[in-house]
Amino acid sequence: MKDLTQVIHENSIRTIPLVATLGIEVRQAVVTDAEVVAQTYLPDRPEQRNHVGGPHAGAMFTAAESATGAVIQAAFADLFDRMVPLIMNGKIRYQALAKGDVLTTARLSLAEVERTRAELAAGTRPEFFINVEIAASGVITGILETHWTLKPI
Repeated sequence: MKDLTQVIHENSIRTIPLVATLGIEVRQAVVTDAEVVAQTYLPDRPEQRNHVGGPHAGAMFTAAESATGAVIQAAFADLFDRMVPLIMNGKIRYQALAKGDVLTTARLSLAEVERTRAELAAGTRPEFFINVEIAASGVITGILETHWTLKPI
């Protein structure tokens, strides 16, 4: 297992001001034998709550999307001199009221990483999907489905 949590957390804070503003932390960014997994944490802050007392939907979306960014950094950081990752679409389904701190978990299989790398190496612009579970107080409160591309430079 390759643990890239600290370097990706520091990079996210340094390069994406909104991540720091919202207090989002990369809690896990690892490459295992089967997949790349990243988790982000969004603290419960009164100034970031919605009208029903839970974390604002936009803050939760940003935390979940940040988890996909951490997956991409862990999976493709060695290619950043040849491509730019761009999100093409993000669709979220909130399925329960979130209360308290939020933990998001994004996953991308190594098979999908290898397919994407091969397409990029062949000169195409690969596309792939990353789904993210959003949880609060141990309950899955939403799912973010993202559609990404790696744009060659």
